[in-house]
Amino acid sequence: MTASTTAVQLKNVCKEFGETIAVDGIDIDLRHGEFFSLLGPSGCGKTTTLRMISGFETPTDGSIRIEGEDVVHRPPNKRNTNLVFQGLSLFPHMTVAENVGYGLEKEGVTADERERLIEKYLDIVDLSGYDERKPQDLSGGQQQRVAIARALVNEPDILLLDEPLSSLDRKLRQQMQVELQEIHDRVESTFFYVTHDQDVAMSMSDRLAVMNDGQIEQIGSPKQIYREPATAFVANFIGDTNLLNGTVENTTHPPRLELDAETNVTIDLGESPVKGDVIASIRPEEVDIAEPGAGVIDGTIVNRFFHGERTNLVVEPHDDSLPEFDIAVQGRTNLPDSEDVSVELNPDAMSVYGQ
Repeated sequence: MTASTTAVQLKNVCKEFGETIAVDGIDIDLRHGEFFSLLGPSGCGKTTTLRMISGFETPTDGSIRIEGEDVVHRPPNKRNTNLVFQGLSLFPHMTVAENVGYGLEKEGVTADERERLIEKYLDIVDLSGYDERKPQDLSGGQQQRVAIARALVNEPDILLLDEPLSSLDRKLRQQMQVELQEIHDRVESTFFYVTHDQDVAMSMSDRLAVMNDGQIEQIGSPKQIYREPATAFVANFIGDTNLLNGTVENTTHPPRLELDAETNVTIDLGESPVKGDVIASIRPEEVDIAEPGAGVIDGTIVNRFFHGERTNLVVEPHDDSLPEFDIAVQGRTNLPDSEDVSVELNPDAMSVYGQ
């Protein structure tokens, strides 16, 4: 990636707190104007990474470049970034306009220019006409948009967002996802969004990085991350999947996966990059059901979850050394819980990882 297309570059960035390694040698490139999310479970190091980009933490090792310049030792107010916190921290005694323009006033921007910018960014977040209201007179979603306008009004190169939607209820969170995408489309800033919510990251991002235990497991588009997970952790963390233990033999062509089971269960794979002891992952929509004996694993439907056009079935194999299967079935919603079935696995849709 050339310097002209890179807004932020993290190279071998580490952060240690005493003997604890919070961030362990990560590399990330953010492209100009993209919506990039850093996704991972609590405690994986994602917020620490955001704080290092913003300047509130200093890396133990590695480099951070913004617009090609090393900013590791540059304080937050000397970086052209802005941060939207999980807690919005709006000033309750100030109007919406005063909240949005607070940073501009601190920087000595003239009153006329402040007014122009405040009006511009209130329009971008669809809050024109709310200038004189107080934060407590707004809905939760409107308060979120005020906080975003306040962060954008200084026109940063990078807008950093630290789980700003996590405190909202599900319906409002979904609404704000759409609005945040629309705001991103109307400005030229790069958005760097930190979250543990995979639905938020998958629905809004141009690209995302999946982080685990201080390291980056995979970077790619949401579609790549879901369809081609690079590790078993990514496969299990993103969406739903079925994980199976087994062994891939290197003496057969095509390669054959032998599952760890009391019965003899083998699956011919289209290809396999690894041999020996493996973990195989297959998404619920790539598993199907058939009449007993017609598939590779016989079992019984023990539960089902209705999701409109899709029903998720839980099938318990008759071989109790195998785990339950989560199967997404389109259309067929009238199967009794007690029906014996056979499970079919799509070998071309299986991802295989070494143990």
